[in-house]
Amino acid sequence: MTDKAWKPDRALRLGTRRSPLALAQSRRVAEEVRTLTGHPVELVEITTYGDTSRESLARIGGSGVFVTALREALLRGEVDFAVHSLKDLPTTEPEGLTLAAVPVREDVRDVLVARDGLTLEQLPAGARVGTGAPRRMAQLGAYARSRDRAFETVPIRGNVDTRIGYVRRGELDAVVLAAAGLHRIGRTEEVTDFLSVDTVLPAPGQGALAVECAAVDVDLAAALAGLDDPHSRVAVTAERSLLAALEAGCSAPVGALADLLADGQVVNEMRLRGVVGTTDGSTLVQLSTTGPVPMSHGDAVALGRELASEMLAKGAAGLMGERAL
Repeated sequence: MTDKAWKPDRALRLGTRRSPLALAQSRRVAEEVRTLTGHPVELVEITTYGDTSRESLARIGGSGVFVTALREALLRGEVDFAVHSLKDLPTTEPEGLTLAAVPVREDVRDVLVARDGLTLEQLPAGARVGTGAPRRMAQLGAYARSRDRAFETVPIRGNVDTRIGYVRRGELDAVVLAAAGLHRIGRTEEVTDFLSVDTVLPAPGQGALAVECAAVDVDLAAALAGLDDPHSRVAVTAERSLLAALEAGCSAPVGALADLLADGQVVNEMRLRGVVGTTDGSTLVQLSTTGPVPMSHGDAVALGRELASEMLAKGAAGLMGERAL
């Protein structure tokens, strides 16, 4: 930062959910902002409806319910910026807010935490597998069917301790979680299997964080932009464009992943993969497209729309179970 850099006259207020994972993510970003700006950052813990409700995410509006209270606090000026798990963000940016930064993305994969150290391949027929995501249910169902097996997928909610607790108490044989979350809270030693993205495509934006602030706060947005990773941003933009073009909500059974493909040391192509399926895994539409690395936001959006159009032509709309309003 130069001598003319933006310097607020008080500590910056970072809005965050209260969960252990959200706090871990926000503390990491807070430290990076302190380093970047030389200014103190204080965390403001906010409880969202998604944290207090015990209903399924699909019933209460998808993972976007974790975002609304933070965004309202931003718009009211109660916090200066907020940190979200990017996969929780609805695809439409609300008026008055801007996505200031997408920091370097973490591991995009899903992981298995299973009894007796079992891997996905070792799970027996009839195994009870906990997950709150229709996307995971669909792909796990398809995986089991391809091996003449069947899993019983059990809808679950709660933080990491709650979910892993179902396995520790013997109520479930396994649970599926995001690798990034376990990395961020230092609990990867509990993973019994890292699931290949060829088996289970992640949620659009999985593994990435979103740093959001008020659009009118241009100096803060410019400062936060120092955290932005262009490759991570263009990848998640393509994935979220696919989700938006499918008119699917956060809780629809949609997986997407944009891979940056390198020729030696030079990244020159992007492959975008998408999957939509019935939650029992009996039918999947899974397609991919490859093209030059998008050079702009518009190019990334176009890539997502292109693949979504192909998926819809193959019948994806009829498999999603719910559509965004």
